[in-house]
Amino acid sequence: MNARHSIQASGEPLRSVVIVGGGSAGWMTAAALSKSFGRQLEVTLVESEEIGIIGVGESTVPHLRDFNLLLEIHEADFVRQTKGTFKLGIQFNNWRRIGDSYIHGFGTIGRSLGLLDFHQYWLKARKLGLAKDIGHYSINTLAAPQRRFLVPPPDAPKNTPLADIVYAYQFDAGLYARYLRTYAEGRGARRIEGKVVGVKQNGASGFVESLRLESGATVAGDLFIDCSGFRALLIGGTLGSPFRDWTHWLPLDRAIAVPCEKVEPPTPYTRVTAHEAGWQWRIPLQHRTGNGYVYSSRFIGDDEAGAALLKRLDGKPLADAGKPIRFAAGKREKLWDKNVVAMGLAGGFLEPLESTAIFLAQSGIFRLVHLFPRRDFDPVLEQTYNAQAQFEFERIRDFLILHYCATERDDSELWRYCRNMSIPDSLREYIGLFADAGRFYRNGTELFAVTSWVQVMLGQGIMPRGYHPAVDWVSDDDLKSFVEATEKVIAQCVSIMPKHQDFIARHCAAV
Repeated sequence: MNARHSIQASGEPLRSVVIVGGGSAGWMTAAALSKSFGRQLEVTLVESEEIGIIGVGESTVPHLRDFNLLLEIHEADFVRQTKGTFKLGIQFNNWRRIGDSYIHGFGTIGRSLGLLDFHQYWLKARKLGLAKDIGHYSINTLAAPQRRFLVPPPDAPKNTPLADIVYAYQFDAGLYARYLRTYAEGRGARRIEGKVVGVKQNGASGFVESLRLESGATVAGDLFIDCSGFRALLIGGTLGSPFRDWTHWLPLDRAIAVPCEKVEPPTPYTRVTAHEAGWQWRIPLQHRTGNGYVYSSRFIGDDEAGAALLKRLDGKPLADAGKPIRFAAGKREKLWDKNVVAMGLAGGFLEPLESTAIFLAQSGIFRLVHLFPRRDFDPVLEQTYNAQAQFEFERIRDFLILHYCATERDDSELWRYCRNMSIPDSLREYIGLFADAGRFYRNGTELFAVTSWVQVMLGQGIMPRGYHPAVDWVSDDDLKSFVEATEKVIAQCVSIMPKHQDFIARHCAAV
């Protein structure tokens, strides 16, 4: 078979994609497909203003910068238009014990020496009384509480921490969707206002052929992307992909969100504070502060949760608490089934503790672009997509469970449940490996790497019994010098970083 015949045999190219639902996931998908395929692919997004979207604020992980690079978005314009701020990490309060606090910072901890990560040397130095808390050895975790921020200067030497500042964003979710809509429509994507009331499937294959809108209009397509949120209109309602429930490990099932007035300069980090029946987020934007209470309905009522959130706000609320958002932690068994691919909440939901919602949508979009089918929809593409998505969800799931199971709190029913619940074998192995000698091995392309696991393990009170034996080849005097020099360099770098508010005012202040 010659090459030309082989290409023809693989099927004709897709000509049209229909996205069901807007919001961040829908418009991210529309923007990425419009950018990746240009005008050769017809991209149509169907959404209803009546249904609306979820979210009053979004906190992200650094991978969103890759998405912006794909779209060739100018960072300052993006931050300005979404009234965003920058994020060096997440501050966790009251998670191990009431009164405890630590920061899960992005980037790196210290610097490697030989084949070993810095934290291995820190473990021995700590046992010898030669080291401070781990937060002193990362530019992110030292700069964040001082409210300092800087984008890595282009002329910064590669061997300085200033060249390795890893950051994410905090922004208004509604403005973000609007920003991406403008981007996508400017590159040919078409939006249709309407509510989907019917779905037509092929009688033989079960593939979705078209949508019927409340207006009576029909929208046909080759590939359908389900961004309909928790309704999972196509992947669940039409194709019936089962939902794998993980609430026995992640028991929080509701959230109430309320924005409030800004009362101080925005912090370059998201704050999450554990309370009796859940935890509260605080996301600082340029014009206001996003707040929310994520909780378990088993341990607190909706009215009580709403009242508790309003009582703990920094400033005057800008809206009523409203109805709680109900959810279940878990995912669909298949995120790609036939000619339907689920993105965002339609495919699954892992609570927002580590700001992974937008990442999971972004990762799914990138995966779809790489595995983009032709009209024959080769089953190997669907199988590969689903296997990779399953791995990704499970690894993030385990990282989230770690925050709950590794706790000493016993002051309420929720925390007593969490500290005594069974955990996945995969997480138990990770904890055991780290508890022995601080070891961690990143499994393939999982989202959270050694820096994240080390900081959360230590922050939740899992102190390894020992350290890697190769550390002993370094003398105690040299170890002391190495740790002190690392701390000094990082402190010096932080001292020359501007205040977060000043950086925003200079480069990307919202109008």
